[in-house]
Order: sequence, then structure tokens, then C-alpha cells
Amino acid sequence: MAVRQLLLDTETTGLKVEEGHRVIEVACVEMINRKLTGNCFHHYVNPGREVDVGAQAIHGITNEFLKDKLDFGRIAQEFIAFITDGELIIHNAPFDLAFLNNELMLTGQGFKALNEYCQVTDTLRLARQLHAGQRNSLDALCKRYKVDNSKRELHGALLDAHLLGEVYLAMTGGQGNLFDSLSEHTARSTQQQQKAVKTPLTQANLVVLNATQEEQLLHENYLKSMQDLGACLWLEDEQA
Repeated sequence: MAVRQLLLDTETTGLKVEEGHRVIEVACVEMINRKLTGNCFHHYVNPGREVDVGAQAIHGITNEFLKDKLDFGRIAQEFIAFITDGELIIHNAPFDLAFLNNELMLTGQGFKALNEYCQVTDTLRLARQLHAGQRNSLDALCKRYKVDNSKRELHGALLDAHLLGEVYLAMTGGQGNLFDSLSEHTARSTQQQQKAVKTPLTQANLVVLNATQEEQLLHENYLKSMQDLGACLWLEDEQA
């Protein structure tokens, strides 16, 4: 059965949803059986308010750029359809979920909370379990797992979602394809062994080397010397 996971990230007008801040970019990248499919959901969103200067310094998305973009209500149905029955992989999930659930509520279209549509995995929580007491930001994890984030001069939801995918695979083993190939190799080896067992020995080209008379005499003398020291089961069997 195919495992569908969705690497999600957002950018916002500010840090606190309770202060009226809104989503301005959402990206969701599809991965099936631990492989990126190239399928993604990505939109910039008109938040209906100004972007904080501090937030703009982080992601570089300007008010002017967002003026002609759709509001979240216009993309909400497409977003829900894309994520339904998948597993959302999010770094610091409570942050993104709070903003996205708020956007869904503000549409007035009767949407439920995101965890009603899909499973959610928080990679920040996972990283803290694996690397307790260490820095576990996405940049820190990229460095730890040798994921190239040199193009990440500014935060961006789509780029960060792809980086998160590489980090997630590294954190959770990154061995899916290797295990698959090992399984295939094991299956082939088993089939070859089964064929070998079914082959009658009389059909095999076996070479039998008989001991020479001198070798037999040496062997018998060795067994007798063992009997002199105690007991020799081989000689007892022959004498029985």
C-alpha cells in the first residue's frame, strides 16, 4: 500500500496568529513511499493586511507582491482536497496548524481542523527526541544531516518544504530504497537456493577424492593413539 506524505510549510505576516497575523504563502510537497513525486500545492495568498517589517526581513515577501494574489478562501477547497488522507510532515507543526486552522475558520465555509482530514507529524518534536539539548531549527538540521541549504538566503515555503523532505528522510533512516533492493536481492537468492535444492545430486558434476592407502593408515594410527589416551568413539562404533 502506498504511503502518501505531504511536506508542508507556510510564511505569514507575523509570528502570532492571536494578534491577527495571516498566511501569505503555503506550500505542500507530495512524497509517496519516501520518494518525491513532483506533485505539489503552492500558492501565495493576499492576507488582507500589511506584512510586518520583521517578517518581511525573514521571507522577503512584500505587500506589493501580494496585492494581486487570491485570498485564502479562494484556494481553501483545493488545499483540503490535496491534503485529505495524507500525512502532513511539518517542522514546528503547532505554528503552521494554528495559522492554517485560523484561515480555514475565517473562510466561513465550514471547514474542520486539519487533523480531521489527515495525520500530522511534527519533525521538530522528533528532532528534539533524537537530539535533546541541541539546536533543532531546520537550518541546524540541514547542517547536521549534510543537506545543502546554500540557496536558502531567505525563508520560502516551497524551498523549505523540499529541504524538510530531505531532513525528514535523513532523520528517519533514509533507507527505504535500500531496504527494497535488499528485499528483491533476498527474494532472488531464495529462488536460486530453491532451484539448487530441487536439482538431484546425480545430475551435478561432483568430484570425489578418495583417501590414499597411506592416508588411511595414518588416520587409523591417529585413532588408536586417541584410544590409548582414553576412549575413541569412532573405533568403538567400528568394533560394535
